[in-house]
This record gives sequence, structure tokens and C-alpha cells, in this order.
Amino acid sequence: MAFPIIQFGTSRFLQAHVDLFVSEALAEGRAMGRIVAVQTTGNPESRRRIAAFAEGRPYLVRIKGMTGGATVDRDVEVASVGDGVDANAQWAEVERLFIEARCAVSNTGDRGYETDPADRPDGRPPKSFPAKLAKLLLARHRAGADPITIFPCELTPDNGATLRAVVLKVLGDWNVPMAPCRWIGEDCVWVNSLVDRIVSQPLEPLGAVAEPYALWAIEDRAGLEPPCSHPDIKLTGDLKRYERLKLFILNLGHTWLAELWHRRHGSPALTVREAMTDAAMRNQLGEVYEREVLPVFADLGMAAEARAYRDTAIDRFSNPFLDHRLSDIYVNHESKKQRRFGGLIALAEASGVQTGQPLLRAALAMNGRAGPTFCG
Repeated sequence: MAFPIIQFGTSRFLQAHVDLFVSEALAEGRAMGRIVAVQTTGNPESRRRIAAFAEGRPYLVRIKGMTGGATVDRDVEVASVGDGVDANAQWAEVERLFIEARCAVSNTGDRGYETDPADRPDGRPPKSFPAKLAKLLLARHRAGADPITIFPCELTPDNGATLRAVVLKVLGDWNVPMAPCRWIGEDCVWVNSLVDRIVSQPLEPLGAVAEPYALWAIEDRAGLEPPCSHPDIKLTGDLKRYERLKLFILNLGHTWLAELWHRRHGSPALTVREAMTDAAMRNQLGEVYEREVLPVFADLGMAAEARAYRDTAIDRFSNPFLDHRLSDIYVNHESKKQRRFGGLIALAEASGVQTGQPLLRAALAMNGRAGPTFCG
């Protein structure tokens, strides 16, 4: 069987995001076709998922959360993944499938773009994902296949351009001739995109629990063909708009709640949902949004868009089915503050917005020190 979409990764996120989109689009004749999933690591959990994918059976995604203040609780059957293969044990089959595919999707984790100096273009399958992809692209070039479109879904800024640069670096280290390097770097299409959905827990052997909100924003370009057409896929000529909304409203909101939790020496078990029922924490979050965040978006001509996204974020924070601990969000808190608080302050300064942003600036100056607690 031919699979036009080859997917690197078996994560519950892909199961409840790209795989679900393709499944719903297939039912309406708006998808390239079915997906083959490829295991890229030796992780035992991934091995179990690949074995389940190989059976080609549908699985469930449970959509649980809030939309417009109303509770959502429904099951969706996903039938888009028709096979699963292990790159470490079935390399020849992965190579065949990659040569036949029309597009590739990846979600390989926080360290997915790291390379291994021991990886080589010949012999055993490479260990790192970029080297695996480089080797597969070389095989596709040798076979005379058409250039492929690559849709990375890792949470890395400019993920398509970043992955392209890493793969080209691998090829350079391997002393690959210029012709295949040019074909890989210039003829193949490396797409920048942004994914946004909280997938809170896995189901066994396949499936997941996910919130209702979902977004796959894809940077548009001439001749681009996404894996499918779906209401939650947005082709855009301005990906930065979506990145700013997510970073400076959703992510900033999480980090602000974690900041307040730290200041009051909160319980390690306190969740985002519980924080939203605390009047003081919710009011301070609302104050930051209203006085220090939304005016920046208004200056960018995104006032209505930002308010709508803020309202959606509040629904997501209030999800009655999600136990998202603030102690977990607090991990790497200082670096998150620099990117989220500091990034918004820099954007405001560059735009000339006269908000002053005293709350965010004070939080940046705290440097991990516990501040005064507040009532509530």
C-alpha cells in the first residue's frame, strides 16, 4: 500500500493533532491519503505504539475541555494511520516508503534536532533524526523521485528553516557533493509552521486525551500542498502573528501564573485550573493581560484577534479535565520569563507602546526570589 504522508514520531500529540486532522479530512475527500508512522528512537513506549500502528486499526481521541464557557466531552475515531515501521530495525522499508511519499511530517521532541557525530551516510541507520532524514533524502535523490515537502511540527522558531540548516550541516560533514545538497536544500520544500494543542495524556495502546482547541498554522508559499484541508489548519503569509499570540498570551499567561504561585510559596500540587478559581490569581492574570499585553497587540493592529485569543486561553486554563501543575510549568522559569515577559517588553519598546509594563518588568527583576504574597 502507498502512503503519501510519512510521519516521523509516534507521540500522543501527533495522534491527536495531525493524524486526527487527516482522518477527518479523509472522510470528506480532502486529504492526500493515509499516513505511515515511523519510529525514530529506541524508546520502549514508541516501540509499543509502532506495533499498534502496524495493525492499521482506528483509535480514539477524547476531546475534553471548555469552548466559549461550555464543557466539551466527546470521542473522535482516528483512522488515518495505516502502518507503522521502526527506522532502526526496518531501514530498507522506511527508505522505500520515504521515496514514495509526497510529504513528511515530524514531531521528534525537544531534542529532536540534535545530531550525533558518529552518524555516517553508509552502514547502520543513523542515530539522530537529522541524520536519518539526510540519509533518506539522499536515497530519494538517487532514486530520481520528485522533491518532497517537509512539515516539521517541533516547537522551534522557524522550524522548517532550522531543520533544513541542520540537515545541510550533516550533509556538509559527510562531504556530500553539491548536486544532491542543492536538490535537498533548494528543491525540497521546508515549511515553517506552528502547532498549538494541549494533549494531556495517552490512551493505550493508541489514542490520547486532548483539549478542544487546536491550531496548525502553516507558512504559505507558492505551490504549497498541505497534507490535508481542515478548519484548524491555517495557511498564512504572516506566521509571526500566530507565534506572537501563542507566546505572549497563552505561554505568557502560564508563566505569569507560575510566577504568582512561586511568590506565594504555593502547593506543588496546585494546577492551572485551580489557580483560575483563585480570585486573586485570576484577577492579577486579567490585569496583566488588560494593561500590559493587549495594548501591544492593539498597536500591531491585532486588537480583536488578541482579545479573542485571550478569551480562548482563559477557557483552556479553566479546562476541568486537565491537571496541569504550576510546579511543572515553573521548570526553567527564568529562561521562560526572559523569552515571554522580556520578549513582549522588547516588542512594546520597538513599537513605541506607552504601557510601561510595570508588572512584567518587576517580575523580570525578581530573578527567582520569592516576592510578597497577596491576599486570596
